[in-house]
Amino acid sequence: MKYDFTSVIDRRGRDALAVDLIGHSSGEFEIAGPKEGFDAIPMWIADMNFATVPTIPEAIMERTKHALYGYFDPSEEYFDSIIRWQERRNGVTGLTKEAIGYENGVLGGVISAVSCLAGPGDGVLLHSPTYVGFTGSLTNGGYRIVHSPLKKDEDGIWRMDYEDMDAKLKAGNIHVAVFCSPHNPCGRVWERWEIEKAMEVYRANDCYVISDEIWSDIILKGHKHIPTQSVSEDARNRTMAFYAPSKTFNLAGLIGSYHIIYNKYLRDRVTAKSSKCHYNNMNVLSMHALIGAYKPEGYEWVDELCEVISGNVDYAYNFIREHFEGVELSKPQGTYMLFLDCQKWCEAHGKTIDELQKAGTDVGVIWQDGRRFHGPYGIRVNLALPFDRVKEAFDRLEKYVFG
Repeated sequence: MKYDFTSVIDRRGRDALAVDLIGHSSGEFEIAGPKEGFDAIPMWIADMNFATVPTIPEAIMERTKHALYGYFDPSEEYFDSIIRWQERRNGVTGLTKEAIGYENGVLGGVISAVSCLAGPGDGVLLHSPTYVGFTGSLTNGGYRIVHSPLKKDEDGIWRMDYEDMDAKLKAGNIHVAVFCSPHNPCGRVWERWEIEKAMEVYRANDCYVISDEIWSDIILKGHKHIPTQSVSEDARNRTMAFYAPSKTFNLAGLIGSYHIIYNKYLRDRVTAKSSKCHYNNMNVLSMHALIGAYKPEGYEWVDELCEVISGNVDYAYNFIREHFEGVELSKPQGTYMLFLDCQKWCEAHGKTIDELQKAGTDVGVIWQDGRRFHGPYGIRVNLALPFDRVKEAFDRLEKYVFG
């Protein structure tokens, strides 16, 4: 491979919650550390342990050489980079700069969009398991979350329950839904027919759709991301889509996302709402980071990243099925997260999910409590780290936890 996805990088003291929070509490998180004799393998927060594509630090350093950092407007190169990326990666045509808007973060943009369409106490439809960021932000905003559970089919693949979605939209007079594509934490990459069917349900209930597509670049072998707005003309005008280079290139600490909204009325409302706090303004270095990310090297780097993660997922999925009897999982099609259901294992061994979680962290496998994602016996596992570390983690789990 052209890029390095094998080096184990020491991130301690380098502004990385993924490692610096282990053994500590930040208020929102309390992450237990390993017992003496084990080093920590960070497999919890959705933060990659790979160095990003070199064109990003190059772009940032080149800009910092000019030692004035005053007020600015986004450059044409910024918009052109997004338009080109969306066309080449996702097949999007007809996108113009007018449909693109800045957001400090995808989650903040999602909440701005919700607040344009619903008031405190109103229902918002989400699929469950549910990303913990949606749960926290919507609850803080006073919205009533209505879950439509995903169901596994005979092949163990998570599917939407369209009848349940329709019934809950009708029963609750709900007119706004948050749609996660690809899905976090389940890792589903929705097929075109699935999105089309979902959008028909939303259309029939006069429900606007906020589509979180932050994971859309991390698609595993054999799958393809379909932008929600691309499946029909109605979907194009009903949907507010949110993207970012932050998840793809591990740039969360730099801040910087964007929305694509074709419907002018919706776009104007979201833009107005996002501006009201007076803090939703672009950082000049995050602008240059995006431009650096969306250079030709970035396309190559993401292709290699997806190949590496596909290999890690294949290994972990097969290992679990062969060695961890009673642990159920659906193979992810996108993202770099596994979502484990440990109920049968816990019941068979007389263990609680807390005891299982602690047994893993004791031996340095720092995984994430899946109950916050509405999985009663869930554990979420990050596989975006060098394969040797993935293998070491599962060797420890087999020897000390599930063996």
